[in-house]
Amino acid sequence: MSSFITEEFPPVSAAAWKQKIQVDLKGADYNETLLTKTNEGITIKPFYHADDFEKLTIPLSKEDFKICQKIVVSEEIEANLKAVDATNKGADSVKFVAKKPFNTALLFKNLLGKKIEFHFHFEFLSEVFIDELAALLINETVFYNIDIIGNLARTGNWHKSLNDDFKTLETIIHKNPAAFIIGVNADIYQNAGANTLQQVAYALAVANEYLTRFGAGIAQKIQFNFAVGNNYFLEISKIRAFKYVYNLMLGQYETSANALVFAEPSLRNKTIYDYNVNMLRTTTESMSAILGGANTISNCAYDALYHDSNNFGDRIARNQLLILKEESYFKQAQHFATNSYYIESITKQIAEKSLDIFKEIEKGGGFLSQLKEGIIQRKIKENSQKEQVQFDTGELILLGTNKYHNPQDKMKHDLQANPFVARNPQKTLIIPIIPTRLAEKLEQKRLKDEA
Repeated sequence: MSSFITEEFPPVSAAAWKQKIQVDLKGADYNETLLTKTNEGITIKPFYHADDFEKLTIPLSKEDFKICQKIVVSEEIEANLKAVDATNKGADSVKFVAKKPFNTALLFKNLLGKKIEFHFHFEFLSEVFIDELAALLINETVFYNIDIIGNLARTGNWHKSLNDDFKTLETIIHKNPAAFIIGVNADIYQNAGANTLQQVAYALAVANEYLTRFGAGIAQKIQFNFAVGNNYFLEISKIRAFKYVYNLMLGQYETSANALVFAEPSLRNKTIYDYNVNMLRTTTESMSAILGGANTISNCAYDALYHDSNNFGDRIARNQLLILKEESYFKQAQHFATNSYYIESITKQIAEKSLDIFKEIEKGGGFLSQLKEGIIQRKIKENSQKEQVQFDTGELILLGTNKYHNPQDKMKHDLQANPFVARNPQKTLIIPIIPTRLAEKLEQKRLKDEA
């Protein structure tokens, strides 16, 4: 038998590959034909080679990612039962969303001392309440996720005022020096239409606001919340790039940290028509989060847009993560992307370009200053409108919605919750950053036209 197939092929240089490709193009321009650019200006090449490989040092956790169940606290006993059920069925983390202070004893009944990771999203700021909560959860792993700048961006107002909010946050930090008090909610910007570079740069700029005011001691105690979109490799690279540039910035503070990332699927590309496609979207988005190195991942239910929270939707969302972790070899998969020529190349480009945006923000007075001037809002809106035009013209595709949609699909009588952003006209200090879904206008028209 010939040994030809068992012999090693001789190495081929990147230059030789490119020369061969150019010959096969028969006169067509290589750059115009085979190089593509994303909306962000990221260049995608037709091949990647060891000759051009530049490895980045990206800090990654050695622990598995946590599976989180998000629960809205409207009634403490009901929320507690949901949390107990979720943790009994595979979740090892819970995120409570609260609009007002709650009865802590009722909410955490049968949840303490079980190595459950607790996360919060508060739509209020109360030093007294945090004192009570911290006393109860003193022996637990807790991420309080207080982002007063994010609240300003989302609502257009401070909780009280700039000085009062920062003073309250400073007091909470001093009372709980070892706790994860601060959060940076970059998901706000993604869900409103910010591109990948903006998300990384804005997360960095907000973190810098907190570091400037509270010092480098909080660098390892900030949690970063990212929404993950459907551009698979770009989203993997986004999280990795942020971890990289965060340490570059921390070098100016003479410290370093492995940025703690909480990730969940974007709402921007979710739809109410052909809603089962949402499960496919959230699966790949969760995979991107895992491979990017997210520490904790919360999936969203396929019907979250138009149904009230329900056991079936929550169970499916949780089981998607369980299958990825336990049956799909994604346990400790945050290292899989390391040394991938393609992903490392995209990561480097995102890091470099987002750093340029970050530097522009700092030259302009910092994130808070540019938020007050409306510059951040304008930049996000520009990209959001660009993507909307691409969606409306069919360049940006959501299957089942603007391509291959089922005209027999009816949703008008299945809406339990309002799937559209409810505008609440009120006086605000700045222009709030409002989440927008690409399919909203199309869905509103389809609902109106339903027989």
